[in-house]
This record gives sequence, structure tokens and C-alpha cells, in this order.
Amino acid sequence: MLNKKTKYAFHALTFIGKQNPENRVQVKDISKETNISKKFLESILLDLKNAGILQSKSGKGGGYSLNKTPKEIELATIFRMFNGPIALLSCASLNYYQSCDDCKNEVECGLRKIMMQVRDETLKILQNKTLQHIIDLEINPNNKPQTTDYK
Repeated sequence: MLNKKTKYAFHALTFIGKQNPENRVQVKDISKETNISKKFLESILLDLKNAGILQSKSGKGGGYSLNKTPKEIELATIFRMFNGPIALLSCASLNYYQSCDDCKNEVECGLRKIMMQVRDETLKILQNKTLQHIIDLEINPNNKPQTTDYK
């Protein structure tokens, strides 16, 4: 499940990404449009700036803008930045691996094997989708995201 910070980061980036790239967006405008408290939003925007995803300028004409194009911002990057591991179990994680305390045999654990498949499919989707995909779906709501048929 996405935590609030991750969800709000996606909302803020989407709003900024829809704006003219030549203009900077002020925190108050992002806050008003996304319904995110200004204080919480400032923390998120600072994290995104420190990660090189946003740039900012102070003073008159100041605000935030994307430091990359929306097509260059993978959803996996934002997810990991604010939500942590993509895997649902620590023993199935690529970047945050930890063995389970209660596991007798990790190599034979069926649950771990399934969670690794879940991780791989989720990662594939998040790495192949970008901020531009979210923007496109919001600009043209009649477009439907591609889904996979599951049994």
C-alpha cells in the first residue's frame, strides 16, 4: 500500500508536470490544487529536490519545476524514495533484503517464491511507467491504462 508521502509526491509531481516547463510553480498553488498541507508538501518537495527530480528558485518568480522531463521520471524511483521496498516481504527484496526470523528454509519457502514473482511484476510495471503516463491519463481520462488479464 502506498503511504501518504508517496501518494502526495505523485500528486505534486503530476501537478507540476502538467504546467508549462518554463514556469515555476509555487508551493501554495501545489498545496491548493492537490489538497496537501503546505508544511507536509514542503518536506516532500525538498526530498524531491535533494534527489535531483525537482529544481527550485527563491524570490520573485520562484517556485518548483521538474529537473527532468516527465518521461524521464520512473514511478519506481519515486515509490522507493518515499515508500521503501517494492517487495512485500523483506526476504524477497532486491535492495532491502533481510532474512525472515521465523523462516526454516528460505530456499524452499513457497511464500517467498511467490512474493518474489509479485515483486518482479510490480517492479516491471513501475520501471516501465513514468510520470508522463500519469499526466497523459489525467489529461485524457478516456484513455485506459494497459492492464494484464489475470486468472
